[in-house]
Amino acid sequence: MSIATPIRVLVADDHPLLREGIAAVLTAQADIELVGEAGDGQEALDCFRRLRPDVTLMDLQMPRMNGIESIQAIRSECPSARIAILTTYRGDVRALHAIQAGAQAYLLKSSLRKELVETIRLVAAGKRHIPAEIAAELAEHIGQQCLSPREVEVLQAAALGYSNRDIALQLRITEDTVKGHMRLIMDKLGANNRTHAVAIAVQRGVLEVGPPL
Repeated sequence: MSIATPIRVLVADDHPLLREGIAAVLTAQADIELVGEAGDGQEALDCFRRLRPDVTLMDLQMPRMNGIESIQAIRSECPSARIAILTTYRGDVRALHAIQAGAQAYLLKSSLRKELVETIRLVAAGKRHIPAEIAAELAEHIGQQCLSPREVEVLQAAALGYSNRDIALQLRITEDTVKGHMRLIMDKLGANNRTHAVAIAVQRGVLEVGPPL
């Protein structure tokens, strides 16, 4: 009787300890083989090109090239690539962007111990896996208006502590225009004030809080 070929897996995450943990879990699985590791999105793309794994586990937040960009690049070269997102975040916008980019599964790092192996098997078989809590968030926000690119810029600046006047100077618009954007942002997000709007946007993955402009 022939022995089935193991599922070949590539993991991309910028935290070595997480990669080591995944490696330890997969080593115990006779039907899964870890064939490569990457520490950033560009390295993930390079490894995928070289290894052509059956399943790629991709972190969302990585240096050089983030997970979404890496997925888009991989899928543009190999539309049949099977990819599962690895992330700490529950934000529905991140989930939606990952799925739109071509990910077939969305794995929360907090659930890896109980869901990792089964998710790899599902994705390798061409099936999807979206955790119930992520699916619920996606359903909850279906139909809501999305923030425009300019509104995201305004809210990002507000998240970094800039005043309306500073935002206006940064974006070369009037202060009244900034105030108008903020009113629309709070309405779309159902926020009580700008601080609340920032908190909602970060939670949902609309904003990535990073270094100052």
